[in-house]
Amino acid sequence: MSLEEYRSAIDLTPYPRPQPLPEGEKEGACDALLRFLMRERGLIAAFSSTYERKRALVRAQMNVRAPLPVPADILSLQDRLFWTESLERGIVREEDISAGKYDIALWEGDITRLALDAIVNAGNKSLLGCFLAGHNCIDNVIHSAAGMQLRGDCQRIISALGHEEENGNARITRAYNLPARYVIHTVGPMVGRAVTEEQRADLRSCYLSSLDLAREMGLHSIAFCCIATGVFNFPPDEAAEIATGAVLKWKLRNADHPIKVVFNTFRPHDTAVYRNILGMM
Repeated sequence: MSLEEYRSAIDLTPYPRPQPLPEGEKEGACDALLRFLMRERGLIAAFSSTYERKRALVRAQMNVRAPLPVPADILSLQDRLFWTESLERGIVREEDISAGKYDIALWEGDITRLALDAIVNAGNKSLLGCFLAGHNCIDNVIHSAAGMQLRGDCQRIISALGHEEENGNARITRAYNLPARYVIHTVGPMVGRAVTEEQRADLRSCYLSSLDLAREMGLHSIAFCCIATGVFNFPPDEAAEIATGAVLKWKLRNADHPIKVVFNTFRPHDTAVYRNILGMM
């Protein structure tokens, strides 16, 4: 399914930034969100807990929640709280990341801080995000920081497709309360005992499809996480070689569309591997 075939199901205009919450109002917003999420499931909110515990419960309830409609007042509170948190994490802009040859960069840190045109999420075949409460996979982290709207958009895309997403494809949604403008969702291969040629091709396609979609959307900066190297078990060193090779090949074939590519790493080992590969380009 092409972008034109599913973009009518979701809004892709840039999401407006809400006003951040004034000092001292985060807990009230968190309490209101928790009350809504718990009552929705017939549970009682634990308002005697610490703010940190209540905020963790909000995330956990979001993670397990189906992509149901959300009242406008609840979305407004969520957006103001989540955008305030994005500001507190510290926004890293494109100009803050220096790129090397071919306008390719390496940046280690939290991908939810990046204010690029798009960040790439390593999703699963359902495309709906991780349903494990508080799980620290990249899919969960991105959905948890973006807000409940992200799962709703992904559900509309899957409904338009009529089936689960296939490996190597890429779909785009707004990024909502993330600093980035868009999230590109792609599904990498799940590796068993050994990597197959089909799985290598699928992983390569994740990068090429994401870049093709970025070009179609007119985007000029994109950050890739280390696709499929977490719970999907793709060996990280080989994944880095495939990723850098695919990006370089795409850039050479699409020199008329300049796009800054950031390889985002979180583990020191991955950073070292990418630094070594990029140093040889």
